[in-house]
This record gives sequence, C-alpha cells and structure tokens, in this order.
Amino acid sequence: MQLVFATNNLNKLREVQQLIPNHITLLSLKDIGCLEDIPETQNTIEGNAIQKANYIKTHYGYNCFADDTGLEVEALNGEPGVYSARYAGLQRDANDNMNKLLTHLENHNNRNAQFKTVIALRLNETLETFTGICTGSITKTKSGTEGFGYDPIFKADGYTQTFAEIPLDEKNRIGHRGKAVQQLIAYLNGL
Repeated sequence: MQLVFATNNLNKLREVQQLIPNHITLLSLKDIGCLEDIPETQNTIEGNAIQKANYIKTHYGYNCFADDTGLEVEALNGEPGVYSARYAGLQRDANDNMNKLLTHLENHNNRNAQFKTVIALRLNETLETFTGICTGSITKTKSGTEGFGYDPIFKADGYTQTFAEIPLDEKNRIGHRGKAVQQLIAYLNGL
C-alpha cells in the first residue's frame, strides 16, 4: 500500500516514518511534486486535517492522510489550539510561539494543557479520522533540544522531563501524534 503523508514538516514526517509498518510505502509531498502550501483555513483541528487530506486527493489523486495538531491550554480557554503554529504570527516561529504562551501564563497557577492531533485519512472514497490526545502541563521555562514546536515547554503527565528531553521513541509511545498514528495503523491493518 502507498500513502501520501500531507505535510511539509520534516520533523512530523520523521516521527511518523518510525511508526508506519514496512508494508506501507510513505510518500511525502515532495515525492508527489506538491510544492505549494496546502490551505488550512478551518476553525478546528479536525477541519484542517480533513481539508488537507481532501486537497491532496482532489488535486493529486493519491490516497493520503493529513494531520493537524494543536496545543490546548486550560487557563487560556484552549488557546492556542487551532492557531498553535502561527500563535505569535504568520512567521510560524516556534520560539516566538513559546515565548508568547509563557508570557500569557505568567500570572496563572493552572498550567494544565493537552496536545491534540487529528489525522484525516482519504482512502479512495472513504474519509476516516483518528484523534490522539496527550495531557500534561506547561513548564515555566524551556528545556531540551529534541522535538519541535512547543516540545521544550510541555511535560506529559507522569513525566519530569519535557517532550524535548525524552527520546523520540518514548515521545511516539505516549504522545498525541503517536496515539493517532497507532489508530490509523490499526485501521489500515484491518482492511
């Protein structure tokens, strides 16, 4: 089976490639000649994942899956949520995003948060979605050099290290994207 993972984020691609079984050939957007930015104009994480998967299926004809991820912070009423990648502006800079979030949380004791990933799979005419959630909290300072995005300030429940400090295989096991990908794999294995 051949599937396109509709992302230009090489970090996401690397994470997912470690999880996908060998009988599935994973293609990137570059592999299919898709160099444009895929629209993400929906107001929900689910909506953006579906929009991206539909775009690849409609414009390129490939069976594919797309994901969208958001960090939802309880004290900020779920912000940054669907706007996580561009929280501090269209430049999509991870440090700017983390700095803005840490500033907004300065006067909050409640630092509960969750990462949420939704994967939308377009397989022929079928559309399926899979949701992975990892609960945790936002640290007061950045720590760690692994991972990407908000990983240096997110600590999963039961862990003393941030996502940027734990090994990738551990992050894949407990993390939001890993949980959603496991559901995707279980579905594909059942076909």
